[in-house]
Amino acid sequence: MGTLGGAVFHLLHMPLPWTLGSMIFTMVAAVARAPIRAPLRLRPALVTVIGVMLGSGFTPDLIGHLDDWAISLGFLVLYLVLAGLLAVPFYQRFGGFDRVTAFCSGMPGGLMEMVTLGADLGGDERKIILAHAARIVVTICLVSFWFRIVEGQAVGSMMAKANPLGLEDIALLTLCGVIGAVAATRLKLPAATLMGPMLLSAVVHVTGLTASAPPALLIIIAQVLMGTIMGCRFLGAGTREVAQALALSFGATVMTLGLTLVFAALFAGIMMQTPAQIVLAYAPGGLTEMSLIALAMKAEVAYVASHHIARIALLVACAPLILTLLERRRTRRIAGADQTDASARGAPGE
Repeated sequence: MGTLGGAVFHLLHMPLPWTLGSMIFTMVAAVARAPIRAPLRLRPALVTVIGVMLGSGFTPDLIGHLDDWAISLGFLVLYLVLAGLLAVPFYQRFGGFDRVTAFCSGMPGGLMEMVTLGADLGGDERKIILAHAARIVVTICLVSFWFRIVEGQAVGSMMAKANPLGLEDIALLTLCGVIGAVAATRLKLPAATLMGPMLLSAVVHVTGLTASAPPALLIIIAQVLMGTIMGCRFLGAGTREVAQALALSFGATVMTLGLTLVFAALFAGIMMQTPAQIVLAYAPGGLTEMSLIALAMKAEVAYVASHHIARIALLVACAPLILTLLERRRTRRIAGADQTDASARGAPGE
């Protein structure tokens, strides 16, 4: 089903066809209760391939740009605060979500990280999963079509570089994938099978040991499988439940993407980046998906990926503390209200 969707979107010259086509076709099949199943056993391998590919976007002149990114990374903190102030109350008011579920649904962290955090803190795990799955779907679609239709930029499917692959390159890239995934897993890094290979691949590309990337066919296969897995996240969900999740996510995502466009328009000069680069770096999509779009657009993958990694790391590190402080504040407010009621009831007897 995923391959069929990717092929149809490719023939129709749609943006990011192999990912979007497989994702949308599979999502429709999942909601229609078709007998499909996600190839989850293949996910670590395909994410590793994508990680190695994304690392190939890091070039030897990267070091010279790090100072330029400091301002942009600083503005990212402000962006996350404002995005939370928009999205979290939106889920509470229009979705009826409790505080923890709304926070873990509205903040654009990594799907697995926010689901795990929400479940640990007593949130509704299913609502959080649907919210983030829908957020990624909506963001990919809106960003891809925006750049294709409004900006007139190509968002294609050829992800690999044209540099030929020699035996040494194949061996080096394979080692980046295997060693990177194992090391990152043992170090308990977030999105380990993606980040480990990507970081190790970035090192060998920045140092000039290789300029090659995985072959295009392998990348297309990885895209199809990624889209299929994302679409299968809606398995077991009813039509009404999926429609509500997509509607809520569409509203929240449009607000945060609007905020992204404001940041891109106002601060592009200060950040010393193009508005398109800022949109890709700040958009509330997944690390893998937005990096794929950046690579498809021939944007600076290192800049985009570093901002999404920073976003996920910040939210994973700060979310428990923020929720704890909010809960304490709510508890004190309730206790204060109870004391006021008790005083009011005791006043006539004094």
